[in-house]
Amino acid sequence: MGTGGLIVTGAAALLPGAEAPPLTTPRDAAREAAERELAKGVYHQDDPSLFERGLERLWEWLDNLFEGAASVTPGGGVGLLAVALLVALAVAALWWRLGTPRRTATSTGLLFDDGPRSAADHRTAADAHAAAGRWTEAVQERMRALVRSLEERTLLDPRPGRTADEAAAEAAVSLPGHASDLRAAARTFDDVTYGGRGADADAYARLRTLDLTLERTKPLLTGPTA
Repeated sequence: MGTGGLIVTGAAALLPGAEAPPLTTPRDAAREAAERELAKGVYHQDDPSLFERGLERLWEWLDNLFEGAASVTPGGGVGLLAVALLVALAVAALWWRLGTPRRTATSTGLLFDDGPRSAADHRTAADAHAAAGRWTEAVQERMRALVRSLEERTLLDPRPGRTADEAAAEAAVSLPGHASDLRAAARTFDDVTYGGRGADADAYARLRTLDLTLERTKPLLTGPTA
């Protein structure tokens, strides 16, 4: 091709309608440009939230777990459901038999855990608890009323650290005719307060009767004769 041909070709390339030569972009630069473009929020408006993604993963995990367990259980999924039902029934039976788990008592069984109050105060509190059906609290307050009454009558020395068993044993010295009832009252107090057992109306009625009976009982001031 002569010089005239080269000039015509160069001129044609400069014309507005002439076809431009193809552009080539390096691969890494193109990938980064695409990633920047796709990272824009407009492309992610309908994406699931973090919570939704986590929930989806959880369901996938549970589904895989169930399928894996069903594959090794006789009867497949139906057998697995039967096993789960049996386990649930066993747990329910144990719960019904043993009752609600209670905190293990670490106390030494002290009668009074607050400031000093009179026997009348404890009796008022006991009757209020009984009227509301709170039998555990009613039994506790009635036992405290009984012991406080014996202290007020000087049949027991006031002692904050005394336990219910100690109070019953000491009171039996001057009230020997009620020794067994006093021991039973102390045992009831310990059972409902530290043993995790529930009280009822009958337990409270027995304690209330004993409290009122002891108030009318003449003590043996010199103790039992040898």
